[in-house]
Formats: sequence, structure tokens, C-alpha cells
Amino acid sequence: MSLDLVVSEFARYLSAERGFSEHTVRAYRSDLANLVDFAQRQGVGDVAALDLELLRSWLWESSNAGLAKSTLARRSATARSFGLWLARTGKAPTDAAARLRGPRPEQHLPRVLTRTQVDGILAGLAARAANPDPESRASLPALAAARAFALRDLAVIELLYASALRVSELTGLDVADVDRSRLTVLVTGKGSKQRTVPFGLPAADALTAWLEARDTLEPDGDALFVGNKGKRLGTRAVYALVAELLEDVPGSGPAGPHALRHTAATHLLDGGADLRAVQELLGHASLGTTQIYTHVSTERLRESYALAHPRA
Repeated sequence: MSLDLVVSEFARYLSAERGFSEHTVRAYRSDLANLVDFAQRQGVGDVAALDLELLRSWLWESSNAGLAKSTLARRSATARSFGLWLARTGKAPTDAAARLRGPRPEQHLPRVLTRTQVDGILAGLAARAANPDPESRASLPALAAARAFALRDLAVIELLYASALRVSELTGLDVADVDRSRLTVLVTGKGSKQRTVPFGLPAADALTAWLEARDTLEPDGDALFVGNKGKRLGTRAVYALVAELLEDVPGSGPAGPHALRHTAATHLLDGGADLRAVQELLGHASLGTTQIYTHVSTERLRESYALAHPRA
């Protein structure tokens, strides 16, 4: 059976049976498309000829191309998942990738904002919502729409920080997922797993103001957050919003929505929250994934100690 056909079938399996998101399936397909291209250049086009040496050669070529360790580790994991599926479904006699090992990705501490920085961002968004365009001569409907989207942006950032959501979880929310009486939101995370996470009163106030404004935009569907055309707000729009807000904020690291998730988790641990409670809030399958934030807290403590202690 040809590799091209099997990769397509594997992608359908990931989507239909494993419940992987479109983004995750696309990443798998991209890695495997590169593997198929490499195999065909080696004269291999059939699943039966896929073996460990070919997979190792593929990773070696990827390494020589200068790809990051994190990318090589991801490609190795993709190949192992693919090989296991091929063997389990009988499309290959053995699991060719069982002994495939890639490099461990380098551990980089995530970007974390200070509480003062978060407060400043939210105060700026609140001011924008109160007076979205003070020098505008636009019509009243245009000003009303500008105010509505300013309220949306405030609610987006409040909820990202309050509930430590992934951007895909935020954009996937429907109005019915928000329980304003209990201050919780029902989130669908990785692998279509659902969890209920809390949010605070500032986020509740921002959501209430946005939902009132949302109705004036004639939204097309049940999405909690909508864009200019009334359709569900996309992840790119949220990335652009957060990047704009973090552009002038001191600090290094990616300036995307995940910075707010990292920040929320770190602030919870700094405030004394239990690590397992933070794991549940974040929707991490492994406690080890959550423990990166304990390293962040330790690093922040070390920096504070170095600045403040006379014998540091």
C-alpha cells in the first residue's frame, strides 16, 4: 500500500477516532508529508519497505538541514505514532519506529508577565472600551461597533488570563459554555476532553458587558467571541491582539496568547495554589508538564533574592 494513501488514512483516524484538532492533524500531516517525500527520494513508496534505518536517515537529514531540536523531537514522535498505528492495524508487519529516538527538545522557560504589567494591559483595554475612538467623526453605528469590539477585546484578555485558556479553547467557546452565575466556563481542550474552569469577578464583568454589546452586532451563530463579520473569532485575530498589547511590554519570549496562560499558571503558584489544582485548571494530562511553572516561580524568586538580599 502506498505511503501517500496510508498517511491520508492515518490523518482521518487522528481526526475521527482520536478527536485531534484540525491544527494538530495538520502538523502530523506536514511531518509525514516530509517523510514521504524523503522516502520517495530513496526509492521507497510502499509501507512494507518503511524501516528503522530509513526513519533514522530522515531525522538525520532533518538535523543537517538545521531544524530545531524541538522540531526534530516532534517529527520523531509523529513517526512513532504513525509506526505504532501501522503495526496495530496490520498495514505493516512490525512497528518500524518502535526504537526511533529523537533529541530531547530544549527547555525554555516561558514568558511570564508581572502582575503590574497585566494590570496595565487590562486598564488600557478598559479605557479603550470606555472611549474607543475619542477623535473620530464616524457615525454613531460605527462608534457603537468600535466600542463593542473594544469590549470584546477586554473580555478576551480577561478570560485568557483568568482561566489560563489555550487560544483554541477560547475561540471554540459558545455563549452557552459560560455560566455567569457560577463563574465557570466549560472548555473543550486537547483530544476533545472537556473541563470546567473558574473565572473571577473582573472577567465576569467584562463578559457581561461584551455579551450585551455582542447582541448589537447580529452574530452569525452561537460563538462567544465573534469578528467583524459576525462569525466566530479566529485564533489569528487573538494572536494579533495579544502581540499588539505585548509589543511595548518589557520582556523576552513569544508575544502570543500562551504568554497569558503561562502568566496565569505562574501567578497561581506564586499565590500558593496546589500544583495538581493548577494541572487540572490547565488541562494537562501529565503533572510533569505543569511543573515547568514551578521552575518559573523558582527563577523569579532567585531574581528577587539577587536584587533584594544584602548578602546575595
